[in-house]
Amino acid sequence: MVCIFGIRLLGNIYGQVWRYGGIQCYMRLIFADGIACVLYMIIEILLPVESITFTRMLSLVSVDLLGALTIRMLYRYAYKCGNSNDMQGRFWTVLLKIFSGIDAGREKEIQKIKIAIIGAGRVGVGLAEELLNNEQASYVPRCFIDINKEKVGREIQGIPVWSETDATLSKLDDYEVQEIIFAIPSMETERRKELYDYYKNAGYKVKIYDYPTMHAAGGKRYLREFDIEELLFRKPLVVADEQTNAYYKDKVVLITGGGGSIGSELCRQMAKMQPKQLVILDIYENGAYDVQQELKIAYKGKLKLQVEIASITNRKAMARIFEQYHPQIVINAAAHKHVPLMEHNCIEAIENNIFGTKNMVELCEEYGAERFMMVSTDKAVNPTNVMGATKRMCEMIVQSASTHGNVKYSATRFGNVLGSAGSVIPLFKRQIANGGPVTITDKRIIRYFMTIPEASQLVLQSGAMAQNGELFVLDMGKPVKIMDLAENMIRLSGVQGIEIVETGLRPGEKLYEELLVKTEELDKTENSMIFIERDSALSAAEIDEKLAMLKEACATDDDSKAKEVLRKVVPTFKRPEEVNKTAFKKQHRENEENSKKGMKVALF
Repeated sequence: MVCIFGIRLLGNIYGQVWRYGGIQCYMRLIFADGIACVLYMIIEILLPVESITFTRMLSLVSVDLLGALTIRMLYRYAYKCGNSNDMQGRFWTVLLKIFSGIDAGREKEIQKIKIAIIGAGRVGVGLAEELLNNEQASYVPRCFIDINKEKVGREIQGIPVWSETDATLSKLDDYEVQEIIFAIPSMETERRKELYDYYKNAGYKVKIYDYPTMHAAGGKRYLREFDIEELLFRKPLVVADEQTNAYYKDKVVLITGGGGSIGSELCRQMAKMQPKQLVILDIYENGAYDVQQELKIAYKGKLKLQVEIASITNRKAMARIFEQYHPQIVINAAAHKHVPLMEHNCIEAIENNIFGTKNMVELCEEYGAERFMMVSTDKAVNPTNVMGATKRMCEMIVQSASTHGNVKYSATRFGNVLGSAGSVIPLFKRQIANGGPVTITDKRIIRYFMTIPEASQLVLQSGAMAQNGELFVLDMGKPVKIMDLAENMIRLSGVQGIEIVETGLRPGEKLYEELLVKTEELDKTENSMIFIERDSALSAAEIDEKLAMLKEACATDDDSKAKEVLRKVVPTFKRPEEVNKTAFKKQHRENEENSKKGMKVALF
């Protein structure tokens, strides 16, 4: 008794809160009693004490350990299942449940939302335990649904595990299931959408458990509705790596347009890489302020952060900022990006996008920056609008500078970004919330999509791997038909009677966005999703000549003249009517060929 009691005191066995005791608490008790047993054997050998047989000693220790475990488990079970605040009430609750099989907590459970958890792995079981141990929880798990044959047909925490075929709608109804919770972070997007559609159409509310991402970010775990992006698109790519993180660590980084959709995510990603200082620059103070406050809260003073409000077109202001911070890495995400608006504000697009980029390139050279990274767009590929043409001109400026400057330059193209300001999904969400109609410009339009984190990580990784002058592009997977996107969003929202109205193509808009990745025309990188465009850089004299023409055109204050000059300096800038007509004919031919192939297969 002395040995056992002493070792338990040393092991702080009596200092643990057993009502919340987990497996580690019970293992500590077992190890403590095992050490006490060994200690007694040593004392018996070394000291002249009355000995007992080994069998008897082992029996005494076993009985004592069994009693200790039983008392603690009974106490924990009473606390977990009890519906009374006093211990006597808990005691009788446990006895009632054990000996009669009646669940005394059933009355309380009736008031809770019954759920089925898809996934009986670590995440799903963690959710079930959390709900079972929290009396204030609004949910109670009734079953798991899993495909693991080793788990199917068994129980976890008293909750049955069913296979997908066993979990019939009638069986779920028998168990009074009201909501389905997805708790498998690694599930493929197509399979997740398939299951979502199945249960949603059956009338269940479908939610997702955010444990993995929220826990990693230090946030609270919670259940939420699915985002449309999670159901309609492929699993997000993770393109950042340790090598990328190491490159940016302890560097002074300036991000222009840091308050925008892409810029703010670049700031978030960069903050994780422990830069020496992060300078956020934007002309729109509200966006810059929001990301500043977000990062201050997240990093609690551990991130050296500064916000500057200025336009990249203001050479004097930019020079002051370069003089003050001497950034080693400059990421230029500042740009006017809305296609229809820039069609009517051509001079402003040229001034901001082109001459703003020129300012940044020149200041990088003047103040000895190590690297300049430009954020570009797929609309720069054979552009049909002012925005795309200005971005293509920016690419030419950057590539030319790489041939005669001391800074390492690169540009990164990507497609439409999900959830960014002015993008199609937020617009559709607002229209559906307002009862419709959902407006699309043309039912034939297709686009390539990626998430904001993907776009940001791509910019950072490509910039880190750049040698000099590369034009990086990302393999963005399959294109999405905007008509299908609108129909899916309406269906997934559950709102009935929403119309889809075709409004006609906007000025400068393409029917089919150019395929960015034609692997036969691109060079591979160490990342299988990142390619390099083969493009010849123009000389400094050629760039200067083009810029002089643009400057002269802007001085006229005539947007139409400026647009015509932009067509001259960007040879690939085409009129949308030509491109759309050619693209439609090409698509029509491909459809006919596919149709004929289908007929041949059917006949065969």
